[in-house]
Amino acid sequence: MDAFFASVELLRRPDLRGEPLVIGGRGDPREAHHARGVVATATYEARAFGIRSGMPLREALRRCPQAHFLPVDFSAYTPVSARFKQLMRECSPLFEDRGIDEAYLDISALPSSSLETATGLKRAIGSATGLSCSVGIAPNKLLAKMASELDKPDGISILEAGDLERRIWPLPVRSLPGVGPRTGERLHQHSIATVGDLAAVSPTWLAHLIGSSHAAWLHGAANGRDERPVVTEREPRSRSAERTFAEDVADRRELARRLGALCIELAAELAAEGYAGRTVGIKLRFADFVTCTRDLSFAGWTADVRTLRRAAFECLKRVDLDRPVRLVGVRVSDLRRSAGAGDALGESLASAGGNQEFDFGP
Repeated sequence: MDAFFASVELLRRPDLRGEPLVIGGRGDPREAHHARGVVATATYEARAFGIRSGMPLREALRRCPQAHFLPVDFSAYTPVSARFKQLMRECSPLFEDRGIDEAYLDISALPSSSLETATGLKRAIGSATGLSCSVGIAPNKLLAKMASELDKPDGISILEAGDLERRIWPLPVRSLPGVGPRTGERLHQHSIATVGDLAAVSPTWLAHLIGSSHAAWLHGAANGRDERPVVTEREPRSRSAERTFAEDVADRRELARRLGALCIELAAELAAEGYAGRTVGIKLRFADFVTCTRDLSFAGWTADVRTLRRAAFECLKRVDLDRPVRLVGVRVSDLRRSAGAGDALGESLASAGGNQEFDFGP
């Protein structure tokens, strides 16, 4: 979907069409109590000013003082997401959900041509939601994902086997899924600026640079290889919850209180879904935007909120809290379905009410 959150908001605020609009956090960063948070998405008019997802709202305001800012409202976006995904499933049952605003379809068995399928699906989604989407069609998921970005917004891009060199290799190496900021910087230091540059290097040399498993995936991806099937059902690997504070938190006990509340919130979500986890991790982002993580694994799976919270506090002990904190998060991973997990978590939630004291000892 094209600029999904912003596009849904424009259905409610048509007066903002054509204006730079930023969605993120709790609202307008011009208001002191809303200044924290990051950009979730922005209209293409706002992106023209260099505003991108993940950017602090204050930076977005600095780049485009005339922009309009609206808070994230999942209660509005979720029903629209469900509607366009239902239309995709009706197009092909081989459907893989990839988040609130995108998904994969395997259309290889459909009688219509790729272009006819894409055109019909776009028309149906537009009619049902009032929104536009961009479709990428290719021999595998990797190339389909990249193709969907080539002609945004409202585009259809079809990549044939012979289009790799002409349309994908000239792209910046950061456009390749799996190349993050650090990997991108290391590649640039060795004059690897495009996907084609990466495709041409020796796999052995690349393995020495970034590690064998990562190198194997990236070199194959740069050469258009991806054997992953469309996965119609997927068990979650983890669940997480995090909060960006309105003001930086320097008090350790206040930070522990916030972390404990997130643990209870996350445990309630696991209870509703019937999962237990084996690893608990925390994430802290400091006022200078440096981020650190810590985790702790159990011998077995647990669905006890007191155990999860105690593990999170143990992780917190291993962090040098020498700076104020702007964001705290907790994550439970290595999940598996657990018979009675919901009941067990519900009972432990009831008995874990209130704030657990946290010993910051030596």
